[in-house]
Amino acid sequence: MVTLTQHKKSVRAMVQHPRERSFASASAGNIKKFNLPHGELQHNFLTQQKTIINAMAVNQDGVLSTAGDNGSLWFWDWKSGDPFQQAQTIPQPGSLDSEAGIYAMSYDVTGSRLVTCEADKTIKMWKQDDNATPQTHPLNYKPPKEQHRF
Repeated sequence: MVTLTQHKKSVRAMVQHPRERSFASASAGNIKKFNLPHGELQHNFLTQQKTIINAMAVNQDGVLSTAGDNGSLWFWDWKSGDPFQQAQTIPQPGSLDSEAGIYAMSYDVTGSRLVTCEADKTIKMWKQDDNATPQTHPLNYKPPKEQHRF
């Protein structure tokens, strides 16, 4: 029906929103969101994750997660495209540093647990911290001076 050519590098991951008629795709350091059914570019995410993004997942609440070759996990607001938190996976003891990569990820049915498949031959489950407050877990997001949506 249509071929989308907005990415400048290889597209490594994509995810469709469970409730909206839209999807996001990722290449090395670049995330784009498109509308369905015709694939109109909605906006670019403010990508600061300096790695090749291998996997993406989004839950019903609009939390987009991306995972990279270096083991970084980033969490984004689906609507605005702004990053609001980051995490780093830790390879199993005895693994090489190069085995920190995350290759696949998905939210469970509740949307509160994230499951990742990693290069160190592990599957990890991440759970939202119910006791987190802005004081104990401050958000690292600082909006850039200029925001480019297209």
